[in-house]
Amino acid sequence: MKTHDFTTASGSTDEHLFARFRASHDPAPFEALVHRYEHELFGFLCRYLHDRELAADVFQATFLQVHRKADLFDGNRPFRPWLYAVATHQAIDARRRNRRHRMASLDAPDADGTSRRGDVEAREEPSGAEGFADAESCSRLRAAVELLPSPQREALSLVYFRGVKYREAARLLHVPVGTVKSRIHAAVAKLGALLGPRAVRPAHAPA
Repeated sequence: MKTHDFTTASGSTDEHLFARFRASHDPAPFEALVHRYEHELFGFLCRYLHDRELAADVFQATFLQVHRKADLFDGNRPFRPWLYAVATHQAIDARRRNRRHRMASLDAPDADGTSRRGDVEAREEPSGAEGFADAESCSRLRAAVELLPSPQREALSLVYFRGVKYREAARLLHVPVGTVKSRIHAAVAKLGALLGPRAVRPAHAPA
């Protein structure tokens, strides 16, 4: 079996490796990228999902999606934020599938003939009116976010919607921490003008 020397790619940027893969469909630079991110990205997914087995599945699904969508990648943009965006979307989908599977298993009646699904849904789901309002608000917010300039959209998405700290976002975007903060400030101001000042609220206080 042919093996690839990943050390030969150590001096290449992510963008250069991915460009080589797209141009030639040579698996070597793609495998080098997988090897480069196998610890960092897997660690991120473990923290995000709190499940190592699921994180391993999502890691594989992420690079499968990157492989399939290679031609859609904008070569003028950094590779790392795009990779993490793909990984986060895959993780969100995996959590949704897991939840549906869990709910399906809860439909099976207990020994007394009752189902536990209603109790779990009552704890996890908002009321019908609240759920509709949240879905509508999220839809409007997503549409507004898509109108933001790309640098603002990427910074906002990492910090507010994916829970990445300012310093980590700065590293992922290859910009200073102050630039991340200024982009987020500008993005929030623009979204506030479009949707109201309470349109965007972080899940936690980034640092």
